Amino acid sequence: MPDITTLILDDHAWFRRQFAALDELQARADTDPRELARLWDPLAARLDVHAIAEEKIFYPQLLAHAENPEDETLDAIGDHNEIRDGVARAERSPVGSREWWAGVWDARRANDEHMAEEENEGLADFRQHAASGLRESLGLQFAEFVDAHPTTAGLDNRDKDPETYVEDVEARLDGPGPRHGGLGIGSLKGTPQ
Repeated sequence: MPDITTLILDDHAWFRRQFAALDELQARADTDPRELARLWDPLAARLDVHAIAEEKIFYPQLLAHAENPEDETLDAIGDHNEIRDGVARAERSPVGSREWWAGVWDARRANDEHMAEEENEGLADFRQHAASGLRESLGLQFAEFVDAHPTTAGLDNRDKDPETYVEDVEARLDGPGPRHGGLGIGSLKGTPQ
C-alpha cells in the first residue's frame, strides 16, 4: 500500500490533468455544456472529498509528527476553504456560463497554490518526521475514505476556521494517550475511527 503522501501526490497529478482537459474544452467554441459537466462534476467532487480526507486524516497527523507544522496547516485549511468556495460558485451557475468558468478558475487557482505549497512543505515535512508504517496506515485510511465517498453526500463540506481547526486538533493531541495517537487515527492497524 502506498503511503499517504504518495496518494495525495497521485490526486494532485489527476487534478492537474483534469484542469488541463478543461483548458482544451474551453478553447473550443462549440463545447457542449454536458461535456463540461461530465468532466467538471467528478473533478469538483474529488476536490472537496480530497480536502475533507486531508482534514480528517493527514493534517491532524502532520500536527502530531512534524516540526512546527501549525503555519502549514493554517494555510492549507484556508486553501481548502478557497477551493470549496470556487466549487460552490461554479455549482450556483449554469455550466459553461461566465460565472461558472469564474468559479472553476477560482477553484483551480486556489488548488494550484495549495498543491505547490503542500508538496514543498507539508508532504516533505511529514515524510521526514513520520515513520513509514504510520504513513502506510494513513494511506490505507485515506484510500478507503476517498473510495467510500465518490461525492460529498453525507460529508461536512463547510468552510472551517483555520485557527479553530488547529486549536481543536492540538487540544485532542494534548489529551490522554500518546501525542500521535490521541486522535485515534494514527493506529498501525489502519482502521479509521
